[in-house]
Amino acid sequence: MEQPDKQPVRKRNRGIYLLPNLITTAALFAGFYGIVAATQGKFEQASVAIFIAMILDALDGRVARMTNTQSEFGAEYDSLADMGSFGLAPALIMFEWSLSSLVDVSFTFGKLGWLAAFLYVASAALRLARFNVKASNTDKRYFQGLPSPAAAAVVVGFVWACFDNGIDGADVAIIALPIIVFSGLMMVSNISYYSFKDIDFHNKVPFMAMLVVVLVFVFTAIDPPITLFGCFMLYALSGPVVSVLRRFRKRGRAE
Repeated sequence: MEQPDKQPVRKRNRGIYLLPNLITTAALFAGFYGIVAATQGKFEQASVAIFIAMILDALDGRVARMTNTQSEFGAEYDSLADMGSFGLAPALIMFEWSLSSLVDVSFTFGKLGWLAAFLYVASAALRLARFNVKASNTDKRYFQGLPSPAAAAVVVGFVWACFDNGIDGADVAIIALPIIVFSGLMMVSNISYYSFKDIDFHNKVPFMAMLVVVLVFVFTAIDPPITLFGCFMLYALSGPVVSVLRRFRKRGRAE
């Protein structure tokens, strides 16, 4: 009896998409460079490197969607890169610049310095893990907790703004400590933050909207460290403020 011809078995494509993962690797490199620069006392370069990592992190996902090259590997790789660039790097930059000087005050304050940095790192890891688990079940218009890139911008933005204005980290360590703790706690909070993902760039906008964009560029060009730190700090504070206002509105309606 003649046996039917066996169909050739297709081999699984074990490769990865190059372009989006290349951008993710560049973001990870920027975060790593930020750590190296901080250990050498180059805090301005370290802070700029984290902001560059933020831009690259925003690009890799969009490039993957535009080129239809999304993959589970890319999503996991992006989370690991974010942990390095927006978790470890900002905490180490802040510690090297300011928090390490708390040991000069007392041994207890010295421990508070590196524990605050660790709290930020652990919060970033928990934030990314929670985002990966709940990404498909949440409202895309809002983030649950402060996004890790925004938290990193608050931390390194403060470092950059102070360093650019000649302020020594040891002189503002008492301010740096609550800033990094606040950024870490906001990441793991249940507070909602607007994601800006529902903005449609293909539709027409009012003329005043374009004027606002121009003004943002102008103020950023005048003093990039102060402007960036101020914008991201306002974004970090917007979550708790809006949450409190919503509670007051609910109470008013109930009454």
